[in-house]
Formats: sequence, structure tokens, C-alpha cells
Amino acid sequence: MKDYIAYCGLDCETCEARLATVKDAGELRRKVAALWSELNGAVITPDMINCTGCRTEGAKTPYCDSLCPIRRCARSRSEETCGSCAEMETCEKLAMITGNNPDAQKNLRS
Repeated sequence: MKDYIAYCGLDCETCEARLATVKDAGELRRKVAALWSELNGAVITPDMINCTGCRTEGAKTPYCDSLCPIRRCARSRSEETCGSCAEMETCEKLAMITGNNPDAQKNLRS
């Protein structure tokens, strides 16, 4: 499994929050913060956009660090990703991602 595949199957390597962190790109941080604020109906500031990847060491966005139910579940079960969990096919938490993103599901099955 690639290091930058998140527990849910999303590809952190292409995530704009990770790219903004790696490139230390302030304009991209501002863009991501504005978009995520709008999509989530919450105040997300550019300084919150710091993440090196869901399963890697280093910075995480506040949501990914402590709020994401998928990441919390996988870590509590010591799963590499949700793809190694016996409940993957019936998990309602995971379905929030894989139901809208066939690439995430494909990544988990790779």
C-alpha cells in the first residue's frame, strides 16, 4: 500500500492541503481554507491547512488529526487502512467516502 493512501482510500499525495504544506504555498492554503470552509459550513483558516498525509508522521489538519471518524477507527483497530478491515464492505463511516469516490475504494482494494 502506498504511504500516501489514507485510511479511507483517498490519495493524500494529490490532496491540495498536503501539497500546500509540502510546497509551503500560502496562496494554495488560502484557496483550500476558503473551499473547505464553504463545503463544510465551518470556519477553516489557512493556518489549519498543514498536513503531510493521513498515515505518515508529521502535521495533520485539525479534522484529520482528531475528528475524522474513519482515521480514529482504523488507528484504534491497528489497521493499515480500511482495506484490511473485515467490515470494510458494510462500514457506514467508510461509505461516506467510497460511496462518492470509486477511486478511494479501488485504492483500498489494491
